[in-house]
Amino acid sequence: MISVADALQSILDSAQDFGVEEIPFINSVGRILKENIVADRDFPPFDRVSMDGIAIDYSKFKKGQRAFKIEGIQAAGSAQISLQNSENCIEVMTGAVLPKNTSAVVRYEDVEIANGVATIQINEINNRQNIHQKGKDGKVGDHLIKENTVISAAEIGVLATVGKSKVKVAKQPTVMIVSTGDELVGVDEIPLAHQIRRSNVFTLVSLLEKLKISSETAHITDEKSILKEKIETYLQTYDVLLFSGAVSKGKFDFLPEVLNELGVEKLFHKVTQRPGKPFWFGVLDVFNLTKENVYQDAKNSRDTKNKKNTVVFAFPGNPISTFVNCLAYFYPWYYKSVGVKQQLETAILAEDVHFKPNLTYFLQVKLSDRFGHLIATPVSGNGSGDLASLVKTDAFMQLQKDTTTFKKGESYPIIRYR
Repeated sequence: MISVADALQSILDSAQDFGVEEIPFINSVGRILKENIVADRDFPPFDRVSMDGIAIDYSKFKKGQRAFKIEGIQAAGSAQISLQNSENCIEVMTGAVLPKNTSAVVRYEDVEIANGVATIQINEINNRQNIHQKGKDGKVGDHLIKENTVISAAEIGVLATVGKSKVKVAKQPTVMIVSTGDELVGVDEIPLAHQIRRSNVFTLVSLLEKLKISSETAHITDEKSILKEKIETYLQTYDVLLFSGAVSKGKFDFLPEVLNELGVEKLFHKVTQRPGKPFWFGVLDVFNLTKENVYQDAKNSRDTKNKKNTVVFAFPGNPISTFVNCLAYFYPWYYKSVGVKQQLETAILAEDVHFKPNLTYFLQVKLSDRFGHLIATPVSGNGSGDLASLVKTDAFMQLQKDTTTFKKGESYPIIRYR
């Protein structure tokens, strides 16, 4: 049995680069940027009017002039015009280029206009007021977005501004999610008394969708020969296999045995944690196959030159076990693979927790904010099979082994899922 820390390190050591692809920028939200975005011009690219009003020569106001004849209009999007007479003014719109020979903008709310003359109604204005100065936000060549940033709506606006109609992002791994077990039936089926509907596989699909990873799903019955045949094909085709079930000690838990026969190197099986203890993890090196017959047909039929290792996460079948292990292990593996550093988040425990087994405990908690502090309140469930308990909670709090009492008011790491 391996510790949570050692299991995570083993998984992180198995991270791999899936390459880069170029996609339309509007489709890049949630993806990982794989290039530095630089300013192709100054931002803003001109002295920009930031209020609707009039543009004047500030020196005239400073000398006491308050009434200014309107000489013209500078609309947003129109070419820059010039103030011909310094004692006049030009009406300007938000977003417009500041007219030449003007140095301050007075908003309409502070001006009275009658018979083509704008009279300023306030006694104090400042030079360069209501003007967004050219290059203030960034100079041409400045780095605006760093590589390995997770693209959000904010980045989309910047990409559009610099004319990046296509952007380089990390390629996503190809993933197959597999459920096993004769007791499982489809979502749209009516289960018999001894059956339940498939749910874990769809939980995993949704967890991966949060990472913008598309996945395919399959279900395999508890028959070893079928299990082996199907998995052999999946190992040839996908970068990652995620399993839910068939990794414990049951008579029909064939998965570890099958993976071994197919040449997948087991890096660990069982982790000192609750829930999710029977977790199995391994890697298939496609260039160093130990079984002569595995992939022989595939080698003859397709180019495996660029095929990377196939990584196998085999989670226990209980719903909470599958859920927490995906968050605690697959997510960090993915982020390491695409070059993103995860930030550790902690919360303050709202009440004492006692946990006797010498295992790391992933405690389900409800999060709240109290005077600027993140508070985690434990929520009791009915074990790792209590799928419904997830809808009442927001995160798992990770409580390390070798301690039996965790005190109210102390901070511990959390893994959010809401």
